[in-house]
Amino acid sequence: MKFTISGKNIEVTEGLRSSVTEKLGKLERYFTPETEIIVTMSVEKERQKIEVTIPVKGNIIRSEQVSNDMYVSIDLVEEVIERQLRKYKNRIVDKQQEGGNFKKEFIEKETEPMEEVRIVRTKHFGIKPMYPEDACIQMELLGHSFYVFCNAETEEVNVVYKRKGNTYGLIEPEY
Repeated sequence: MKFTISGKNIEVTEGLRSSVTEKLGKLERYFTPETEIIVTMSVEKERQKIEVTIPVKGNIIRSEQVSNDMYVSIDLVEEVIERQLRKYKNRIVDKQQEGGNFKKEFIEKETEPMEEVRIVRTKHFGIKPMYPEDACIQMELLGHSFYVFCNAETEEVNVVYKRKGNTYGLIEPEY
């Protein structure tokens, strides 16, 4: 596997680099040798965050973990990615047909039965055009963490969502 390791507000020491390659190297049993793993470590105040992204033919496997110790964050992120891979293997592989960057042994190995995704509720609501800032206010008034609306500027369906640190995000479609 090919690692791309970078740091924001942190120097990526040899110890951190070797810990990442050792821990995430355990994922080798799932992927082909040419699989790229992009790792970004960052520090904000007491928060030690690691983000791992693995592009796999048509999908992205991603995890972000935060703790007060970067080595703990590295351990957590490896566990989460491994759990995601085991849980979603069937769906990921079905979408890829021949499996993309996954090793043949991983694809052919029997898996535990997967829980079926069940949609238990459907909501219908009228969408009126509004600006993203107004949608954020509406979201706050409703006490939700996201809000779907029709953008008055673009006339497309958008989503605003709450982010950490009392900020907001906007999701726009890309065609």
